[in-house]
Amino acid sequence: MQNELLQELSARGFINQTSNMDGLNNALNAGPIAAYLGSDPTADSLHVGHLVPVMMMRWFQKYGHRPIMLVGGATGRIGDPSGRDSGRPMMDEETLAKNVAGLKKSYAKFFTFGDGPSDAIVVDNYDWMQTYSHLDFLRDFGTDFTVPRMLSMESVRRRLDNGMTFLEFNYMTFQAVDFLTLYKKYGCILQTCGADQWGNAIMGIELIRKKLGKEAFVLSTSLITDAAGNKIGKSAGNAVWVNEEKTSPYEYYQYFRNMPDELVEKSLKIFTEIPLDEIARLAALQGAELNEAKKVLAMAATEIAHGRAAAEEAAKTAAALFSGSGAADHAPTAEFSVETDPVTVLDLVMGVGLFSSRSDARRNIEQGGLAIDDVRVTDANARVDLVPGGSVMLKKGKKTYLRVNIK
Repeated sequence: MQNELLQELSARGFINQTSNMDGLNNALNAGPIAAYLGSDPTADSLHVGHLVPVMMMRWFQKYGHRPIMLVGGATGRIGDPSGRDSGRPMMDEETLAKNVAGLKKSYAKFFTFGDGPSDAIVVDNYDWMQTYSHLDFLRDFGTDFTVPRMLSMESVRRRLDNGMTFLEFNYMTFQAVDFLTLYKKYGCILQTCGADQWGNAIMGIELIRKKLGKEAFVLSTSLITDAAGNKIGKSAGNAVWVNEEKTSPYEYYQYFRNMPDELVEKSLKIFTEIPLDEIARLAALQGAELNEAKKVLAMAATEIAHGRAAAEEAAKTAAALFSGSGAADHAPTAEFSVETDPVTVLDLVMGVGLFSSRSDARRNIEQGGLAIDDVRVTDANARVDLVPGGSVMLKKGKKTYLRVNIK
């Protein structure tokens, strides 16, 4: 009999690939298990692109299983080559510590932590990786990985012609040792991951089999993409962050509120816990009525990440701005310090984070996509007269408002 959790995950579209579906099904039917999901601290917050496996792990907890959330303090010092054409930049210790703390804050939004059998825990692989010297690591694990097997991984093959370093080549061995360590310490038998981590995760179950003679499992999810089909992520420049310091609850709400029609049903299944029969009803709506489904999606997704009060406030703000009534009162706010004279339009919009890059800002401005105090601006180099103690209202496109208080 297929396990109820696997039925739920399959019906919601989470499952991309499994290492052994029958074995995992039997393990879940036998009782609660521990499963882990890892993320490297490349930024101080998760983003929406991370949330497919995160939401899947949330379902694991709802069904009585124990989530282990791994923060890659060690692997973050190497850089994962998966899905990349170049190496990741090195981070200093201060940045790493800040990012690790930010990821822990993100995880706390989605899981119940504690000492109970199904309560989540956070671990950092730096805690055990720092105990190995280079010689110790080679002695303990060097014969467990063959070069031909490592070269067969897609994440390695695509980088061979682009100067993949020995540092990055070691990444999959570190991730495999993570799985082995969590298996021995917590009885963790499952790693969940995005589709791009499949090869690295498989190395872990092979290492567990070699070292312990035990079977472990991998369950991957599909990668989430934007409307153009691009992977959502920090390096792609289209990230919507989980932590409110980087993306406000209002902006988070608006991301889901403006979801393309063709992605509404998929997003309801992945990013909310709305029952499937209700999702089917919402997905069947047509035309203008589909906007109601988008509001339900935005409210439910924002409530999970930011709480009910913040979601309701975001919905109220969106309604006021969309109707044009009370826009000045309900618009999100930012601060801008006048430190140079003159201040250009480009300086202002980049200073408050209204655009992801200067080129994106310049293009939008030149195409008429920006208004300052209801006056359309098309010259990115035009001077803006800013008075400390005053404020200006920025409008990007038709729906994004930002009240800027001048310091």
